[in-house]
Amino acid sequence: MDKASEKQTKMPNLVHWPERISYAATDFACNLSFGLISNFLMFFYTDAFGISAAAVGTLFLVARLVDAVDGPFWGIMIDHTHTRWGKSRPYWLWFAIPYSIFCVLVFSTPHMSLEGKIIWAYVTYIGVDVLYSSVNIPITSILPNLTNNPNERVTLSTIRQFFGTAGGTLVSVLALPMVNAFGHGNEQKGFFITSIILAIVGCVLLLNAFANTRERIQTKESKQALPIKTSLKALKHNWPWAVIIFINFIYWMGMQTRNQVTVYFFKYNMNAAWLTSIMLGLQLFALITVAITPWCSKKFGKRNTMLSGMLIAIIGQFVMWIGAKTASVPVIIAANIIVNLGTGLVSGLIAVMLADAVDYGEWKNGVRAEGIVTSFSSFSAKFGMGIGGAVTGWILSMGGYVANHAQTASSLNAITINYVWVPMVGFALSAIALIFYKVDSFEGKMQADLRAKHARENAENK
Repeated sequence: MDKASEKQTKMPNLVHWPERISYAATDFACNLSFGLISNFLMFFYTDAFGISAAAVGTLFLVARLVDAVDGPFWGIMIDHTHTRWGKSRPYWLWFAIPYSIFCVLVFSTPHMSLEGKIIWAYVTYIGVDVLYSSVNIPITSILPNLTNNPNERVTLSTIRQFFGTAGGTLVSVLALPMVNAFGHGNEQKGFFITSIILAIVGCVLLLNAFANTRERIQTKESKQALPIKTSLKALKHNWPWAVIIFINFIYWMGMQTRNQVTVYFFKYNMNAAWLTSIMLGLQLFALITVAITPWCSKKFGKRNTMLSGMLIAIIGQFVMWIGAKTASVPVIIAANIIVNLGTGLVSGLIAVMLADAVDYGEWKNGVRAEGIVTSFSSFSAKFGMGIGGAVTGWILSMGGYVANHAQTASSLNAITINYVWVPMVGFALSAIALIFYKVDSFEGKMQADLRAKHARENAENK
């Protein structure tokens, strides 16, 4: 470790625990409410609301085209925001309630014709998707302004990912039992009541984050609205940003395909739908590697830590193929544990690396644009999840999937492709992309230069 890097570990701007928890709870809130949508909405549409898998796949793709606009839109809005609360933080106050309302509407089932149902699905799903960006993008865009200490950023992101994984695991484990308990056999009613409970909890946590976080890193750019043309300069030759955005897209495409087809796999391939919650609950094993991510990152570097996670996940998916081929529950359990141990080393570092990309854009181009740089995180993740959803629907449709019927060999194979091979390809392409991520080698110098720049700017403004 060079002298500049050593100095980094002694930097101030540490965030106290109450604020750390409030910040981390934002990801718990999002994964709690949007996790129900990500993991179960396709199943809800096909098996409870009566929309075909092909129509759902097309809906997810259309929503991604909207994301091509709404993600950068929110980023630009953040870069144009200058309030006494900061740039990113006020969005939790303004949009927590509208977002929570749409989290409920998307699981409501008005009595309509098939065409009416599809229109309702388009309006409510695209609505909740757009509003999700309004509260989720600030989670990443605020990180560079919470602290300029790289080690503290890793700590914050790790705690956030720990809470996010806990929220995602909680909804994965409890969703179907809650649906059964509240619906008493009526899945439409069960999903509706479950969505109300999760939306209320999520709304309270987002409002709490607004009340208990502070944007303490103030630069010349953060104190004024940045024109769009100026914001975009932060992306010029910003290769760390390009690599992480690609990884965010392809990684979440594979993860979304895997997560949302889990209920199909155990309901139809394994004839044991009750295993769905247990298998999704194995995400708890990701908490083990999430917890050691700061140590691994400091010891081996962020790139190498994430790369290790991708390779472990690939091994897990290969074991999953063996389990699916032999219909062995113990092997599938082992495979899920391995995959989750791997992904635990990945998810928490994506936000940190994007924060580094914000710094890199300022270092190389003289423009600090937290909003536009980090907004593509939400866009790329949602675009990947949408493509994953579309791919899942189309593969199921091509395989001849028919809801609530015994499946043919072709449809069972289509489910296996979604559960095993699509995620494996996503992890593999992500691992290849990481080879081109080089920030760890010059981060110490970059941070030292930026500290000197900010000190000069602050002196000039006094």
